[in-house]
Amino acid sequence: MKLRRAKIISTGSYIPEKVVTNADLEKMVETSDEWISTRTGIKKRHIARDDEAASDLAYMASVRALEKGGISPDELDMIIVATITPDMLFPATACILQDRLGARKIPAFDLEAACSGFLYGLSVANQFISTGVYRTILVVAAEALSKIIDWEDRNTCVIFADGAGAAIVKASDDDSGIISCYLGADGSGANLVGVPAGGSRMPASVETVKQRQHYMKMKGNELFKRAIKIMVQAVDRTLKMGNLTYEDLDFFIPHQANIRIIQAVTKRINLPMEKVYINLHECGNMSAASIAVALDQALDEGKINKGDKVLLTSFGGGLTWASIIMEW
Repeated sequence: MKLRRAKIISTGSYIPEKVVTNADLEKMVETSDEWISTRTGIKKRHIARDDEAASDLAYMASVRALEKGGISPDELDMIIVATITPDMLFPATACILQDRLGARKIPAFDLEAACSGFLYGLSVANQFISTGVYRTILVVAAEALSKIIDWEDRNTCVIFADGAGAAIVKASDDDSGIISCYLGADGSGANLVGVPAGGSRMPASVETVKQRQHYMKMKGNELFKRAIKIMVQAVDRTLKMGNLTYEDLDFFIPHQANIRIIQAVTKRINLPMEKVYINLHECGNMSAASIAVALDQALDEGKINKGDKVLLTSFGGGLTWASIIMEW
């Protein structure tokens, strides 16, 4: 059986209205605009309202993607939501989104791969579509990271932000679509970033709350050391799988974690910065939503043209990483 290519036919994104600048953070923790800017590249980040949860962000991004693609909710065959900040432990945020969209009785599930979540979701959708099981899949990455950030911890509160991006994936009727996907993980690094309490290992208690164990903890230096090497290896693996070289790439959207990581990876794979999309300074690190939002913004700005070979690469908690090359 000949496999079909799956392609993204439309995208949508949503970032909350509330903005927290570096100047705002200077009043909250011991930090400075200069310190944050030089070490991360971030100038501001968008933060969800108190009454906004991940499903609300996902809904807004999904509606925009559906409208752009001319797709109605009843045409969807599946919904995948990538998030590490679900509305609750269960039911899945995808089920809440399914009901709100009015997409009845189709499979809907959450996928957790931290910052690599959107690419993991696209890869899963690719398998279902390329084998002919489903025709139209909604992949959403939505994060309300401000809900799990310790605003007294300058190591994390200056980095993370909220937002959502969505993509409608369908079978391709031409040569466009996903060429190759590569996913990876290394659980030996699971202790480098995460939320210690709230699961079955450390259930919620008075003590876990007092010890602030329900907030994200991160060993940033260790993550930085691994990120560049792993992302470059992921790019190389994806190129090899697609029988491509660096010279074949027209555009690169990396995970928006740190400007120094992005610059180092871009240099290693010999790409000029004008071929790289960066919204880190405006949006911060939105974990799974980062690449999803950046892709939508790049398309809206006309940065990607039909026939371009676009590289998406991420690295995140787990540890997880992923890389996808598609022809637009």
